[in-house]
Amino acid sequence: MTYLLGLTGGIATGKSTVAAVFRRLGCPVVDADVIAREIVLPGRPALAAIAAAFGADMIRPDGTLDRRRLGDLVFNDSGKLAQLNAIDHPYLRAAINDALAEAKASGCPVAVGEIPLLYETHYEDAFDGVAVVTLPPHVQLERLMARDGLTKAAALARINAQMPLAEKIARADYLIDNSQGELIRGQQVRQLLAQLSRPEA
Repeated sequence: MTYLLGLTGGIATGKSTVAAVFRRLGCPVVDADVIAREIVLPGRPALAAIAAAFGADMIRPDGTLDRRRLGDLVFNDSGKLAQLNAIDHPYLRAAINDALAEAKASGCPVAVGEIPLLYETHYEDAFDGVAVVTLPPHVQLERLMARDGLTKAAALARINAQMPLAEKIARADYLIDNSQGELIRGQQVRQLLAQLSRPEA
């Protein structure tokens, strides 16, 4: 029986870094961000719907989505963010569900769904349990600014557009502290895998 683990956290807390550890240890990982990029490729219905809702200038000359421009728009307007989510979440949910079913069919003891907005989209019931990746707030902010080249105000807007990390931590079944380096991160993932691979998990 495959245990389906939801993996989430705040923006820039290192979910993908943690997911890579699970992958190295043999777990199939479904990455919602990868799927989110696939559903807005040129020719896909989600991209056409976004252009219709937010304007043709959201599409680059090569036909791809201008993610930076769209992000600048929606992360400063909760109404527009809700509108975007209403457009793409049905496409995203269907594609993720298909990928999770395939991962579960692999027969591995643990399969992982890396879902950044797991709690925001009420997706926790799709999983047997949820692990939240944590970082101190000041480290999260610094990493996001450095990763995406954002000002402090722009980074805070993206952080504040999500459910507070403290609330995700309170709702989690498991926590992975990503502030202590590669060795401790790996130990935590291996310990969690050992726990979830037991029949009583």
